[in-house]
Amino acid sequence: MLTRHVALVSDESSITMRELSLVAAALQKQATRDLGPLWRIEATVTAFEKLEDLPLDYWPVVIKDDIGQPDAAGYHDDQHGQPFALIQYSDGWTLTASHEVLEMLVDPFGRRLVAGQSPVAKQGRVRFLVEVCDPSEADAYAYTINGIKVSDFYTPHFMDPGTSAGVRYSYTGAITAPRQVLRGGYLSWYDSASGKWWQRTYFGAKPADRQISKLKVVNGNLRSALDRLTELERAKAMKRPSGSAGVATTQGLAMRMSALHVPVPSFPERARSLRAAIKAVTSKGRS
Repeated sequence: MLTRHVALVSDESSITMRELSLVAAALQKQATRDLGPLWRIEATVTAFEKLEDLPLDYWPVVIKDDIGQPDAAGYHDDQHGQPFALIQYSDGWTLTASHEVLEMLVDPFGRRLVAGQSPVAKQGRVRFLVEVCDPSEADAYAYTINGIKVSDFYTPHFMDPGTSAGVRYSYTGAITAPRQVLRGGYLSWYDSASGKWWQRTYFGAKPADRQISKLKVVNGNLRSALDRLTELERAKAMKRPSGSAGVATTQGLAMRMSALHVPVPSFPERARSLRAAIKAVTSKGRS
């Protein structure tokens, strides 16, 4: 089994290396202790001070003070089809970082589909996009690791045909039945019979189903296309936590290497490539 490597990395952000390292440590524990055994994934999550420090085989989750526009947040891919995510540094950023890291680890390329029974009557079997945090993504269903708030996520049993006693459908147990969407969350699926994408959202008083008539998919990246359609709605629905990530004395890998006078490898060409990809995402819609 190949180990998947994810990097939390700052770019044009006021975040400190200390805070970045603390959150990376919490997300490493979440990936190893919580996600890994359920989804059979091996992964590392490491903090890096800048894009130039990023090793070539790491998928970056980039923290910025300003991402340009709200729907630029979340999952994207670069010119080589490799995943990266953008997160705006603000109150509650750790919950968003956890969300993006978990979904990146389970479905790195944003297009994994799993068949199951549609939530809409008479639709029959459909194919769900695997986004493990979306149905229970709201702050109300989060939990803490090392005092840092992280996202709930669903287990493989979420796609089971029916409810069974003693089965865990999400890590925290907040989801209690297959394909359940909790307040503040959503679920996306493709109906082959109609050739249309559908979503069940829970952004109001009760869940609502809608057909998506126009979906602009680039490079087969379904997750990015669907998230862009719902980003503004879900941002209003989610309650962001306030306050800092926490306190401790752990330092990031790059900082430790510097203190020990060990040369830090630099990859300026990849950094330039990533910044070009980020600019392409964050500048859309600007005049």
